[in-house]
Amino acid sequence: MKKYRPKQTDKKLVKVVPDTSAIINGKLTELVKSGELDNGEIIFPEIVIGELQAQASKGREIGFVGLEEIRTIRELSAEKNIKLRFVGERPSYEDILLARSGRIDALIQDVAKKEGAVLVTSDLPQALVAEAEGIEVRYFESTPEIAKLKIEEMITPDTVSLHLKEGTVPMAKRGKPGEIKLVKLREEPMSREEIEDIVREIMDAVRVEETGFVEYGEQGATVVQLRELRIAIARPPFSEAMEVTVVRPAVKLTLDDYRLSDKLKKRLAEKAEGILVAGPPGSGKSTFTASLAEFYMREKQAIVKTMESPRDLQVPKEITQYAPLGGSFVKTADILLLVRPDYSVFDEIRKPSDFSVFTEMRLAGIGMIGVIHATEPISAVQRFIGKVELGMIPHVVDTVIFIKDGEIKKVYSLSLTVRVPHGMTDSDLARPLVEVRDFETGKIEYEIYTYGEENVVVPVSEEREDAVSRLAGERIKQEIRRFDPSAEVEISGGKAVIKVKNEAIPKLIGKQGKTVASLEKKLGISIEVVPSVRSLGREVRFKIGETGAYVVLDFGKKLSGKNVNIYSGEEYIFTATVGRTGQIRVTKDSELGKKLLASIIGKKPLKAFV
Repeated sequence: MKKYRPKQTDKKLVKVVPDTSAIINGKLTELVKSGELDNGEIIFPEIVIGELQAQASKGREIGFVGLEEIRTIRELSAEKNIKLRFVGERPSYEDILLARSGRIDALIQDVAKKEGAVLVTSDLPQALVAEAEGIEVRYFESTPEIAKLKIEEMITPDTVSLHLKEGTVPMAKRGKPGEIKLVKLREEPMSREEIEDIVREIMDAVRVEETGFVEYGEQGATVVQLRELRIAIARPPFSEAMEVTVVRPAVKLTLDDYRLSDKLKKRLAEKAEGILVAGPPGSGKSTFTASLAEFYMREKQAIVKTMESPRDLQVPKEITQYAPLGGSFVKTADILLLVRPDYSVFDEIRKPSDFSVFTEMRLAGIGMIGVIHATEPISAVQRFIGKVELGMIPHVVDTVIFIKDGEIKKVYSLSLTVRVPHGMTDSDLARPLVEVRDFETGKIEYEIYTYGEENVVVPVSEEREDAVSRLAGERIKQEIRRFDPSAEVEISGGKAVIKVKNEAIPKLIGKQGKTVASLEKKLGISIEVVPSVRSLGREVRFKIGETGAYVVLDFGKKLSGKNVNIYSGEEYIFTATVGRTGQIRVTKDSELGKKLLASIIGKKPLKAFV
């Protein structure tokens, strides 16, 4: 294809009008420093300043870089005897909306034509249009690729990340996974100017290098992928100070470097199609995932795509890396479902919509490899609970690989079955459950099933029965609290014994046992209801007092003449008849009086039944 290039004016630069590209790329500053504009005039269209201000207001680095260039030019203009002039009007909201269609470029050309000035630009279409309209043009090609960035000079072969912040000492994390140390790069804190220079250099490189692109840009935050570097730039108001964080892959490995067992290799090659690679931050998840993607591409001759934000996996060129389309992985997934790759890598699964996308693509028949943050292996599975129907989880995730310190620490396999959970014995309690097994030993470690109205993850170990009992007891207490807040629950042999107040028993059992039957169905456990105090009759209230040598139990005159059974907790003490005054008097020195006093002092509940 023919390379078009506008004819450069040989006219002495007395009066120039720069566009946005010339300012941002630093070409106008270079022109000033070269002396070509000495004793001349620079005319800034207000529409250019307005556009830069709009970008800076949105927190985008391009706006800050451009405004910083104008400030530098103003400082240089005094010593170079260059006159600066601002003409025109600031862009309207409509102008900004139509910027991509060339509205602002046309307004800049109008200023150059009206002023009889030379248009300075790094935008080839802008230069060609201006030339066609008879405007003198000084065109500068984009800056060639920068050989080495300032941040790259700070990076050693074992550097994992750089942490640069104004007012603080520059730091770097160095070492290999499991042996990473935070080291100082120097003793002097970094200045705001140093950070701004580094940011400007990064943004210049992003604009001109094929391997550079802005992955994310919001007010105060920009994420850039440049070569193999992931760079996060933060500035006020998002952060309290300017900060640049650079993350890079320390090593590139193949699957053979992980010394996988033959059993695991066979599963990855033949069966695993819903894989979660889990681990804490900086554990080596992405490095392993890249190795796995390359294994599928080379060994299985599979078509592999990735979904990343930012796109920083170190994969072969044959593997296409997709970003969120229009800021949404849902749209990216729609495209991938049309492309139909054999495997797709999702790096990283964080938002609820990400879990939905992963699930839909897996159920559509695409092999999925998901990267997810987790401090424990089972946590990766737990994060799917509530976002995916319980019975569908093994169809979405069949293998969990937990990475820590750059090594595979645990591998789980998931499967769905129907049986009675561990710790329960009644065959009527059988239900669908997800078994989570240690892949290498085949030993079951967790069960996931519905208990009541909740999905629960229960560890299966030597103490599994106690764990089930505790879980069941708490769940049952929640349900029967409305019948008796002081109810007690005991679990034994897959059966729950509920002790409640005598007067609460009819309500709990319900007409023809319907209430307790519905609770058994809801909780999935057999229930026996017993009185907290085994006594005939109904429980009555009374007051305890003393007078002289007596302990006085006052029931009121309504119970006068009634026989009353007195209990301390569940222990029977005595039976007596209520006197005409509604009281029962017990001598303090008697055996019964001593028992009553011991219960009162020991705060054991005294109960009476008529």
